[in-house]
This record gives sequence, C-alpha cells and structure tokens, in this order.
Amino acid sequence: MLGFWLMFLIPAWAVLVPARLPERQKIVAWWAVGTVFALMIGLRHEVGGDWFNYLRELESTSGLALTDAVKKGDPGHFLVNWAVARLGGSVYWVNLFYASVLMWGTVRFCRKQPRPWLALLVAVPYMLIVVGMGYSRQAVALGFALVGLVALGEHRVRTFVVCIVLGALFHKSALLLLPIAALAASRNRLLTTGLVGISFAMLYWLLLSGKVDTLWANYVEFQMESQGARIRVLMNAIPAVLLLLWGKRLEPDRQQRKLWIWIALLALLCLPLVSLASTAVDRVALYLIPLQLFVFTRVPRLAGNNVRIRTLLVLGVVGYYAVVLFVWLNYATHAQLWLPYQFKPFT
Repeated sequence: MLGFWLMFLIPAWAVLVPARLPERQKIVAWWAVGTVFALMIGLRHEVGGDWFNYLRELESTSGLALTDAVKKGDPGHFLVNWAVARLGGSVYWVNLFYASVLMWGTVRFCRKQPRPWLALLVAVPYMLIVVGMGYSRQAVALGFALVGLVALGEHRVRTFVVCIVLGALFHKSALLLLPIAALAASRNRLLTTGLVGISFAMLYWLLLSGKVDTLWANYVEFQMESQGARIRVLMNAIPAVLLLLWGKRLEPDRQQRKLWIWIALLALLCLPLVSLASTAVDRVALYLIPLQLFVFTRVPRLAGNNVRIRTLLVLGVVGYYAVVLFVWLNYATHAQLWLPYQFKPFT
C-alpha cells in the first residue's frame, strides 16, 4: 500500500508546499516525477487485475509471424508484444512502454491546467493506479487521448484525430472519442465533421468490421457486470455537474468550455446507461476521467479573490481524493489484485 500512497503524496506535497521554480527547473521536476511514476506503473510485479492475462498474451505471441500476431486482436497491442518477444524481452518491457505513453499524456495534460500538481493528484487514485496498473491497453489509449485533448483544446483537430487513431490501435473503444472533435468545432465545422467521419469510417473498417456482433454480445447481451462501474461513472458526473453549473467561472475561454461541456454531457449520459450495460459504459467512462482533472483544478476559481476560501477548496479536493484512494484500497472488491504493491527490481 505504501507505493500507492507515495504516488499520491508526491503531488500532494507540491500542492500543499508550493515552490517557486524557474521554468527550466519546473520542466525537470515534472519529467522526473513522470519518469518515477512510469517506472512504478511499468515495473510493477503481479499487480493489477489483468497482469497475468498480459503475461499470457506475450507468451502466445512469441512464436507467431508478424501478420498472425496483429490478427489476434488490437494490432498495436500485439505488434508491441511481438516486437518485445522477438527482442527477448519480458512483460515488464510491454508494461513500461504502456506506462511511458500514459505518463507522457498525463504530464502533457496536467501542465496545461491552471494548477498542474493538483491535476496530477486528481489523476493518481483512479487514472494512474487503477487504470494504469489494471487496464494496460486502455491506459495506453488514454495516454494518446490526453495528448489529443490538449491538441483539440488548441484547435489542432488533425493532431487530435491522429492521437485517437493511435489509441484505437491498442483499444478499439478509443474510437468513441472521435465525434467530440466535430461536436466541439467552432470553425471549419464542415471540414472537421468530414475529417472525423472519414477517419471513423476507415477505422471502423480496419478495426471493427466483422466484430460488432461479438462486442455487442460480450458487453451488452451477456450483461457483463463491471464491479464499481456506478461509482466510477458517478465520479465523472460530479465534475460534469459543476462544469454545467459554473462553466464561465471555471473556464472563461469559450472554445475550451464548449469542448468540455460536451464531455460533461457524455459523462452524465453514462449515468442512466450504466444500468443497461455496466461493463461497456465503464470502459467508455475511462476516457472521460480527464474531466475530473480539468474541473477540479479550476474549482478554486470559484472563490474569486478570497484566499481563505480558495485554500479551503484546494484542501477539499486533496481530501476528497485521499478518501477515494483510501476507500478503494481498503474496500474495493478487486483491490486485493493490486495489493501488495511489488516493484520488480526489489522482488
């Protein structure tokens, strides 16, 4: 458990004991923390719900030709496994690559927020510990999505599309983020919609054609139950409501606000749908976790110039996510699959 709390306490210290550093030192500090987190996620040993599944997938790919390997499922995932196996590597290589992509996206996204270290703190309990160490393929897809969301906020639609395409090569569910570009576009809407539509059609043909029936059966008809899905969907719904109530005070920039309001609406849409297909909605909700980082780093703005209230709001966010981590570690149904935390170089 100590390793998980260490991940939480690093950004908590930066939030509660802020230091004024030159820009160059800030960059060094961020990439140092990003590297430490990537190593902790990537070099974990027998930690996470799917750890042994990924180990078996690496072993099953080792004797295959490249063309056969990429046909096994998500092509990016099996290409990485095939390359690692050919190089004589282990599952730790795969996990470290995925963790590096996730932390690259996380650092990029957090540093664009008004309180970057608070954004990282918000990311730790669920996005980095649970998703990063338990949903490896979606973690790497989420890493690309975070970079894409930064680009979309800066009106770089093509970069967003490329990032989502890369993410979809590791987990097809990332495709569901593509329409956000068309919804949030304020200029060249027709061009944006056309680009998104063509990209979606091509990816559908490459990745999903012939598999829709299987996906529907697995996620909907069989009513696969994802433990804790309602709680995770609710965690996205809370910042969604805050954004809809106080959008202008939280984010004055109209274009940024429009983008995240659409994401907030998708998060709220998940609430009634989670009872129908909990696993499917839970997988989609993972890509909406950045909404928590976006909103809660802006919550202190609600205090205006009142320093005391602003400080209390920051402490409230820190306390809320400390409780989230404590409750998950001690009471979550599958938390025992993450415990104890083991670091490969020390095992």
